[in-house]
Amino acid sequence: MNTPTRHLVMLALTAALARADVKLPAIFSDHAVLQRDARVPVWGAADPGEKVTVEFAGQSQSAVTGTDGKWRIALTNLKTGEPQTLTIKGKNTIVIQDVLVGEVWLGSGQSNMAMTVNRAKDYEKEQAAAKFPLIRQFKEESGANASAQTMGKGSWVLCAPETVGGFSAALYFFGRELHQTLNTPVGLINSSVGGTPIESWIAPEAQRASKELQPFIAAVEKENAAATSEEAMKKYERSLAAWEAAQKKARSEKQKAARKPVSPADTATRKGNLGGLYNGKISPLIPYAIRGGLWYQGEANSTPAKAPYYEHQLTLLVRDWRARWGYDFPFAWVQLPNYLGAGRDWPPVREAMLKTLAQPKTGMAITIDVGEANDIHPKNKQAVGHRLAQWALGTVYDQKVPAISGPLPAGHTVRGKEIVLSFKHTNGGLVAKDGALKGFVIAGADRQWKPAQARIEGNMVVVSSAEVASPVAARYAWENFPTCNLFNGAGLPASPFRTDDWK
Repeated sequence: MNTPTRHLVMLALTAALARADVKLPAIFSDHAVLQRDARVPVWGAADPGEKVTVEFAGQSQSAVTGTDGKWRIALTNLKTGEPQTLTIKGKNTIVIQDVLVGEVWLGSGQSNMAMTVNRAKDYEKEQAAAKFPLIRQFKEESGANASAQTMGKGSWVLCAPETVGGFSAALYFFGRELHQTLNTPVGLINSSVGGTPIESWIAPEAQRASKELQPFIAAVEKENAAATSEEAMKKYERSLAAWEAAQKKARSEKQKAARKPVSPADTATRKGNLGGLYNGKISPLIPYAIRGGLWYQGEANSTPAKAPYYEHQLTLLVRDWRARWGYDFPFAWVQLPNYLGAGRDWPPVREAMLKTLAQPKTGMAITIDVGEANDIHPKNKQAVGHRLAQWALGTVYDQKVPAISGPLPAGHTVRGKEIVLSFKHTNGGLVAKDGALKGFVIAGADRQWKPAQARIEGNMVVVSSAEVASPVAARYAWENFPTCNLFNGAGLPASPFRTDDWK
């Protein structure tokens, strides 16, 4: 056999062997955490017609690969215990070591979910204490994609002082509290990208089927087309050339150069356009068994043009993810905190998050007291994780906790010159923290807002103003960075809200 022919034969054999290999999504890898007391799918790819057997914790489940090259089995009733080995056998054998059974949560969103422990408050102290090998994080490393992916990229990492700095801070502080309270392993799946809008994280076909989102989609696609147009790219190239000249000059003068311009095409790719991050960073995780989901996003949708659509988008994200996983897993999010950023309209996004609590088995961490005026990435992620954990422990795990939420509005009535506001989640009674109640405004039919005097009466707040003889509406903390101080007895702040629907 001559050399070229031998090479062709070897290539053909190599290709055949590659096709024969059983393959798994990246999330099935060493140090994984599987969900306890649940139906746990294990899936992958192999040759059509190939029998694949999965062995774990005394169970052995088999499936025959379909004509599409996919196979799937399900493990059941897994219990917490010692680390075990997950074995997958087909024409090849894959052995996954150090697999635990415990509680698994998915965290997603933009930069405040992506923000790592080494950027959070008291990092040195937190790092020294982070000796929790039973807490593990899988970080989905794939990028955006034009089509739904199945394999993903990433690995599981054990929590230790030398690794915790790279964990999502919000997820870590949430998971740590679950681990310590429930005495069980915790798996944290971190799939997040800074600066990304919610429309990148919802399946594109789900968004296009939404009547409410059609105007939004048209505007976004027009904006994306303009951002990557020939004219925009030429402008970028001119900026890049100018920067390169300035960089050369700065080096010669030993000066610090300006920041390098970013390609609009690169920005569009990273943000994923419509559904790109769902395709690249969520789809590969489905249907990995999770106890619940956590969402920390909204900043990128807080512009006046985008904010009005957020209620429809967050509701759609919750419903669509649940439908694709095949069950209504518990889902909570972090309400946007107090922040002074220019060009932002945060109150409608906070309101959208409040309204989405109408969806079953949902929760919200209210953070209107732990933001920072001039930093969109507040460092107190301990409070964020704690409030999410209190919700999860109290609702998902039936643990006794001081409160699962801060006060939420529960209706109002007009009583002469006053408006009486009712609340739920007043655990321990309503409290005006540090003095008289602040943050309320009131208006009559003329829609002119006036500062209101407010007092607590049981589980209600009564507001009035000498300047408003016949009030019709009230608002609380309805600013980007409000001065407000209504809490419950458990120390959790009340959500911003309004009783009107005025534009």
